[in-house]
Amino acid sequence: MMQVREILARKRDGGALDPDSIHELVAGITDGAVGDEQLGAFAMAVFLQGMEDGECVALTQAMRDSGRVLRWDAPALPGPVLDKHSTGGLGDVTSLLIAPVLAACGAFVPMIAGRGLGHTGGTVDKLEAIPGYQVSPDSARFQQVVREQGCAIIGQTGELAPADRRLYAVRDVTATVESVPLIVASILSKKLAEGLDGLVLDVKTGNGAVMTDPEQSRYLARRLTEVGTAAGVPTHVLLSDMSQPLADSAGNALEILEVIDCLRGRPRRESLTALSRELAVEALLAGGLAQDRESAGKRVDEVLDSGRAAEHFGAMIEALGGPADLVDNPERHLPSAPLVRAVHAERPGFVESIDVRALGMAVVDLGGGRRKAEDRIDPAVGLAGLAQIGDEVDKERPLALVHARSEADAERAAAAVRRACRIGERPTEGPALVSERLIPGEY
Repeated sequence: MMQVREILARKRDGGALDPDSIHELVAGITDGAVGDEQLGAFAMAVFLQGMEDGECVALTQAMRDSGRVLRWDAPALPGPVLDKHSTGGLGDVTSLLIAPVLAACGAFVPMIAGRGLGHTGGTVDKLEAIPGYQVSPDSARFQQVVREQGCAIIGQTGELAPADRRLYAVRDVTATVESVPLIVASILSKKLAEGLDGLVLDVKTGNGAVMTDPEQSRYLARRLTEVGTAAGVPTHVLLSDMSQPLADSAGNALEILEVIDCLRGRPRRESLTALSRELAVEALLAGGLAQDRESAGKRVDEVLDSGRAAEHFGAMIEALGGPADLVDNPERHLPSAPLVRAVHAERPGFVESIDVRALGMAVVDLGGGRRKAEDRIDPAVGLAGLAQIGDEVDKERPLALVHARSEADAERAAAAVRRACRIGERPTEGPALVSERLIPGEY
């Protein structure tokens, strides 16, 4: 107890913690020896005083080692173990595209994803729109599917980085969620526990991102690159835009349909396929499966054009309990809402700006997301045909199509969509999709 108090006092006063102190603290977080009040004091001290990269590396590794770390030997895999993580946004289904693309390129992807809360959707929620899909298989089954199909996407498990689960719960009630060192350690500890050889991260900025300030987002991206690489996993980070929806749709079953369209060569939204391609390219480079971006891009294009990425996606779905013919017959299996209503702007013009967070909350209000962790989700509802910045809208081209359970729900969503979209008289160009790449040793 005295040692923990000394650790807290040192960080409170702005001192750097050595790796042994951090490992001792994390061990106490894991076994309960460190109380919630002490954990809250630690989170606030880090929030106020920050952490040097060395401290953040030690915290990440200690949290990684607080639970099970996946091993991929005996027998060794014939390719690198890679993964991708995003800080989240509306219509962000890149994970569901990237995992099968990387598998088709010869990588193995043990992707452990999260659920949505607030305006951002969660990858696990999207997968649960697929009948029968098991988001919580045991570890042996999870690793077997990765070995046999090349990829598996499941929900978070209590076996990996349990210290992070407890620390995050305390951060949530102590107003320290925004602490960059704690965000870095939280993201990386869970990913590094997957036993990775390479990692690509998508840090978003814009009004629909968790971090809306570009400089703050860039700072987070830089810390993730440096800490992840120093912790032993080459980590590439892209800084991408979330000032407009990334995909054509927002809603769990609707987004699964869009993913399948992309994998079958019928993409609806260039931004979704372009960002997925860029992230897949960086993952191949991080894992040593390509020597340069040009060759990596050609490899990604080939597995998409040939249908091999779609095959891996379908095989993963079937292996984890979903329909064997989902890719060929998605409408047969995915739920659909009974009402579809077009939302037109109050006057014709061009979309100048979009309040992405407001659109996300419109989906939540329809039942397609959750305000509290225990809320149930309706997988069928959401928005489709979402307009982008610069699009001309009029009586023919709507702002969106609302998929709802009732007329009252549809009317509320339509009003929210109109409020979220600002209409001007002239075309406006949206921001760059990718504003920066942060690669170890290249910036």
